[in-house]
Amino acid sequence: MERRDVEIFLALTEELHFGRTARRLHVSQARVSQSIKQLERRIGAALFERNSRRVELTSIGRRLADDIRPGYELIRDGVERAIAAGRGLAEPLRVGFSSPLAGELVLFAASAYRERHPAAGEVLLHETPLSDPFGLLRSGELDLLLAQFPVVEPDLATGPVLISDTRVLAVSTRHPFAKRPSVRVDDLARDKVLSLSGPVPDYWLDHLLPRTTPAGRPVERGERAATRQELLALVGAGRGVHPAAAHEVRYYARPNIAYVPIDDAPPLEYGLVWRAAADTGRIRAFAEAAVETVRRQGGPGDVCAECR
Repeated sequence: MERRDVEIFLALTEELHFGRTARRLHVSQARVSQSIKQLERRIGAALFERNSRRVELTSIGRRLADDIRPGYELIRDGVERAIAAGRGLAEPLRVGFSSPLAGELVLFAASAYRERHPAAGEVLLHETPLSDPFGLLRSGELDLLLAQFPVVEPDLATGPVLISDTRVLAVSTRHPFAKRPSVRVDDLARDKVLSLSGPVPDYWLDHLLPRTTPAGRPVERGERAATRQELLALVGAGRGVHPAAAHEVRYYARPNIAYVPIDDAPPLEYGLVWRAAADTGRIRAFAEAAVETVRRQGGPGDVCAECR
């Protein structure tokens, strides 16, 4: 028996009226009649006595209802509990970010999330270490992460691009590039390129720091710093250069560092990431709110105007 057929049968045992049963379940009266006829053919006996004035259960129908109702209610209650747990909007939602702009977008998205879902729980923000970008997500300490794309991890799911930003090259103010209006990716071969240390995915490094330039010249990778502040200190000291997102100019301005636009570099993109096995209703609700936040500011893929 299909679950819908069981539901129709049990509803009819309570309503004892085909029309009321159809209205209660939002189906056609013909659907109710068809389901009951199919069930009676399968049982091999009438389950209801019906005439033009009334509908009554037969003894077999009453026994069948008594036998299957407890099991059906257990299944129904279990499904409803699973749906409630999946939606779980009243529970706190822990969202991570690794850059200041991402943190600001998360705050705006949290406001939109609560506007759309007044009963939603608190949104808790956590800064994640760049040296271990997915560690807190995988350990279950975070529900969502606004991370740099691409993310190619079999256990993680991703949403749409929320931020798309141009690239700049961080150099010492004493560096020859500091006097130029812009540079090109080929210029990376003229100095050591610095990066952060830690278990950063290789595809991130290749995306941020190409091994060769478009002209085929090798790019030398220099020191790897443990934190962004260490990285900026190395850049300011002239130990190398570092490609970055343009929004970092506002957040990481230093008197000994210049940020030079990279004309031909692809944009850096950011979006939401979550554990594929923990795809819940509240995660989807927050992702929708984040997309709406960006759309109001000019469309998905733009840097959120409110966050600039």
